[in-house]
Amino acid sequence: MSTLSSSSTWAQIKAAYDDNASYEEDSSVSKARAFVTACRIILRRMATKAKNGDSEVEFDTRIVQDEMKAAQKFVATVDPIVSQGSVIHTTFEDLR
Repeated sequence: MSTLSSSSTWAQIKAAYDDNASYEEDSSVSKARAFVTACRIILRRMATKAKNGDSEVEFDTRIVQDEMKAAQKFVATVDPIVSQGSVIHTTFEDLR
């Protein structure tokens, strides 16, 4: 279960992003999944433009989107269940 939720603070989301950014170095599928979750929340919560008087700031969401796609690709490559693209179904019909 994810440690992030709708009640997570901005500090918790940024910490999850930073703490799990090393998923590739650590070869960690769980870190990559947590990183993806942090990316999704950042993309959802972050304003793309902010203006205060004459000052204007623009946030390029493509950066986070690209990072999220890289983590998703890592999960698909490393996680054996995801990379097989199938689920194993068991049956107990011959069980005695």
